[in-house]
Amino acid sequence: MKAVVRVLRRASIFKSLGPGLITGAADDDPSGIATYSQAGAQSGVNMLWTMVFTYPLMAAVQMISARIGRVTGLGLAANMERVFPRGVVTLLVMLLFVANTVNIGADLAAMGAAAKLTLGWGQHLFTWLFAAISLALQILVPYHRYVRYLKWLTLALFAYVAVVFTVHIDWAEVALRTILPKIELTGAMVTLVVAIFGTTISPYLFFWQASEEVEDQEADPAAGSLLANPEQAPAQLRRIRWDTLLGMGFSNLIAFFIILTTAVTLHLAGKTDIQTSAQAAEALRPIAGEFAFFLFSLGIIGTGLLAVPVLAGSAAYAISESRGWKTGLERPASQAIGFYSVIGLATVLGIAIDYSPIDPIKALFWSAVLNGVISVPMMAAMMVVASRRHEMGPFIASLPQRIFGWAATGVMAAATVAMFLLR
Repeated sequence: MKAVVRVLRRASIFKSLGPGLITGAADDDPSGIATYSQAGAQSGVNMLWTMVFTYPLMAAVQMISARIGRVTGLGLAANMERVFPRGVVTLLVMLLFVANTVNIGADLAAMGAAAKLTLGWGQHLFTWLFAAISLALQILVPYHRYVRYLKWLTLALFAYVAVVFTVHIDWAEVALRTILPKIELTGAMVTLVVAIFGTTISPYLFFWQASEEVEDQEADPAAGSLLANPEQAPAQLRRIRWDTLLGMGFSNLIAFFIILTTAVTLHLAGKTDIQTSAQAAEALRPIAGEFAFFLFSLGIIGTGLLAVPVLAGSAAYAISESRGWKTGLERPASQAIGFYSVIGLATVLGIAIDYSPIDPIKALFWSAVLNGVISVPMMAAMMVVASRRHEMGPFIASLPQRIFGWAATGVMAAATVAMFLLR
């Protein structure tokens, strides 16, 4: 009987998973694919350690962001408004908007380039088309309805897992370098580390997961903030823990195999600097052959369609919450004009990236670097909020979460400082 009860409890937990899994899937966006591919091509297996190292850090940070949303019933920006001066919050929100706009542009440009890679024409046309599709879905269809279909497109990422079983790999060397990598402390290497950290522990994911917890709570008549409904805390905090651990685990596992795949294909072939989408797609040739470009394009487009609403939405949540506007991808546009205006503005401004002379792959990489830089003040502000009983009551972040959360902040800060000193 006890075994049956345990199974039913686990089934209940898995049934209620949501924001963490979606956040983890969105984390492996085109920017992530490009950055992890560059890491494997440039450094071989010597960057696999970053996925093991960042997992507990990113899991703690995302748990904290989700906790803030569920405990208070308010998004991250709204909570920051209660702790920090308005000018500080405005600066943080504007930094997020700039970084997200650049990331949206890089993702859309990469999606257009991926379509051209397969069809041989229409990069700018497809960039505009994907932007229009994304905007239309966000404005006309509640997010929870279409995301359940989009997330299946991310299964194309498992092609990177399949590749490693079709080529010879020295698994003992992989295990050794994952634990004891050969690293040269150079400006290029540190910049790569900042990019990996930035695309793995991204500011937009903090705001997104906190706000999605609020949306899920508002959609359930029986739910409420944990401050108002403390009896719900054990079940909800347990769900957040499992949801986040699984979501971030999925994200880092895929990222690990993207690095490994490009290390055992591109790096070993002497292609150590990925400049174009075609070069990045070559990593899939051992399993896909002539369909490598198609499979790569499917992964880029699928993850892009999933990530662009998260990027635009997180910026809209942050700005709207800090200004007291109505928010929510579940609301009709007529009820949240300011919120949807931010989404539209971020998307349209992002399209300009497609007309810049920077190749989409490089744009994706540098957007990851930018995320790594601005994540430091965002994480510090979030940790302060999560540690204050005035805002969180008895549900402040746990001691392990605070330790790992501040450790993540310190690591990101140290890497950013080292990058500027060594360049």
